[in-house]
Amino acid sequence: MILIGFAASFGYIMTLMQIPLKVTAFFASLSDNRYVILLLINLLLLVLGTLMDMAPLILILTPILLPLVTKLGVDPVHFGMIMMVNPGIGLLTPPVGAVLFVGSAVAKLKIEVVVKALYPFFGAMLLVLALITYVPAISLWLPNLMFK
Repeated sequence: MILIGFAASFGYIMTLMQIPLKVTAFFASLSDNRYVILLLINLLLLVLGTLMDMAPLILILTPILLPLVTKLGVDPVHFGMIMMVNPGIGLLTPPVGAVLFVGSAVAKLKIEVVVKALYPFFGAMLLVLALITYVPAISLWLPNLMFK
């Protein structure tokens, strides 16, 4: 609850300081192509996902990035899937990778051995992330089925 309280306060302060508008303007200055911006957002989230835990990352970055992607015409549900998969990959990557350390402790293996064994899975996760990002129908078929 403390984490959510701090994230809500942080979001309020960011709104007062117009951070989401500034981030939107920055990304818009880089490119007006939504696929390029989604690639940049994926790279940002992957890097931050290796350094931060999933919950604070989602709570802090969603209010910043959601206005940008909706301006580009990306469905909020689709963006939500992108926001969940990226930090999920981060949970398995060093240096923070909480799930990686838990798995290593449960298996009673050194972290280096576990990371080496996960290399093929990192490739598969990045492929799935690319598919989710650039084929919105994957994320939207079930909501479209339910709400039509």
